[in-house]
Amino acid sequence: MLPFLKRQAFAITIIACALCAVAWPGWFDTWFGVSLKDYVPLSIQLIMFGMGTTLTLKDFESVVKKPWCVAVGAILQFTVMPLAAVLVAKILGFEGELAAGMVLIGSVAGGMASNVIAYLARANVALSVTMTCVSTLVSPLITPLLMKLLAGQYVAVDTVAMLISMLKLVLVPVGAGCVLRVALGRHYDAHKKPIDAALQAVAMFGICYSLVVCVAPNSEKLKAAGLVILLSSVLHTSIGYSLGYWISRFLGKVLPIDERDARTVAIEVGMQNGGMAAALAVGVLHSTVAALPANAAAVWMNLSGSMLANWWNKRPPKS
Repeated sequence: MLPFLKRQAFAITIIACALCAVAWPGWFDTWFGVSLKDYVPLSIQLIMFGMGTTLTLKDFESVVKKPWCVAVGAILQFTVMPLAAVLVAKILGFEGELAAGMVLIGSVAGGMASNVIAYLARANVALSVTMTCVSTLVSPLITPLLMKLLAGQYVAVDTVAMLISMLKLVLVPVGAGCVLRVALGRHYDAHKKPIDAALQAVAMFGICYSLVVCVAPNSEKLKAAGLVILLSSVLHTSIGYSLGYWISRFLGKVLPIDERDARTVAIEVGMQNGGMAAALAVGVLHSTVAALPANAAAVWMNLSGSMLANWWNKRPPKS
């Protein structure tokens, strides 16, 4: 029982935070006259900075070793997920800011939790890390364009403002983290385990912070329509997992993509960066309503990813 709880610790924490925000929304609004919502982007920058400190050239070896896998994953990431988001929004009747938020969670990069899920699922962890890095680094260019194209019918999307915001949220902190890693050199390597543990704690805090701050103002809406919003995440993520896996398996007939790679692509495509989507919803769209699909996704993706990892872990790939 204890090993199972350890594997599900992040998902359990996410659920607990969401329930607290719904039950006691007043706790997560303003502290000492300061609006907590204003610091959602900062929490995501801390996560991206931590990601930057862990990156080395070795993390990008998969681009050279398995370029087809990286290319297939990136293409599916930014085609399947945004189009699936539009489809789910129309099926469930989402409109306005809620529909825009659904498109937003489909248009961002892959989430970093996917790397842990890939490890548990006996997938290709090195490839997972590479794909997450690549999708994250190209997202400042692709996400604003997708939002303008697919979400412009729901809300006004300032492409330039979103581009600038994503550069601040992604490239600047990731770049600063990389510079610090190089500057520390051997000192970082000598203390890698405690540093990585601290960065993981910061990442968990950042995701939980953005979750409670965005959920709290919409607690009444969630009580009324929470199941529908959660259903949108279930449908969206399931489409990502399924098409990511089966398209990869189909392409494996003509490209060097094996079972482990297909599992990796499925996880990367299905698991989006909910924290990034929530930060953009608040910082660029100025809407906590638009952040609701991202927060629901943060809960469901970690739960479903853990369940999928457990399923695949018991079924080692033959290849």
